[in-house]
Amino acid sequence: MEGMTSPSRSRTEKPSPARERLLTTASSLFYAEGIGSVGVGRIVDEGHVTLATLYRHFPSKQDLVVAYLQRVHDLIASRLDAAASTSSGRDLVLSIADGVTEELALPGFRGCAFLNAASEYEDAASPVRRVIAEHRGWYYELVRRALDEAGHPLPGSAARHFVLIRDGAMCAAYLEDDGAAARAFRRGVEGLLLSIDQERHVAPDPDDDLQQSAAAR
Repeated sequence: MEGMTSPSRSRTEKPSPARERLLTTASSLFYAEGIGSVGVGRIVDEGHVTLATLYRHFPSKQDLVVAYLQRVHDLIASRLDAAASTSSGRDLVLSIADGVTEELALPGFRGCAFLNAASEYEDAASPVRRVIAEHRGWYYELVRRALDEAGHPLPGSAARHFVLIRDGAMCAAYLEDDGAAARAFRRGVEGLLLSIDQERHVAPDPDDDLQQSAAAR
């Protein structure tokens, strides 16, 4: 599958304390307050750098947003890579689900960084939306492979179900009760795993074939 990989694409930038400080500051502000509400002037002030330094590392605010989302992907990929190195199939599906429920309970949780960013960028062809789509495609494929290894006869359909209930849990945990959202999400995932044998008697999902063909390209 083309696009975002795990770990993330290699970078050509040299390590820079100023760049790291800028990205850390921007990441914290973007997630906590929203991308559109945070100006570059505030990032410069709180990152203790000059405006010239910011634009040397990030020619535009959009470049900074893309780097922020790539960093979020890297953190998720690192955690799930570690899980995939020690488990597979049902155990990996449950491990991925554990990562979601743990995230819902984090202090300062404000929903999914990718869904939040997508709500602020309407153009699906923009660099920001592309990195969001790449991350979601990578995540879907990881879940699909785990469900396939678990023996699910319709892994693509089940993976879409997993991602949908994960998205819902992310929103519900921020808006309402993170504990209730986590429990509902977990029950949904367990239901997917319990359905493995039952789904063998269900007619094939044409979307599942399309998704698997796309993943193989």
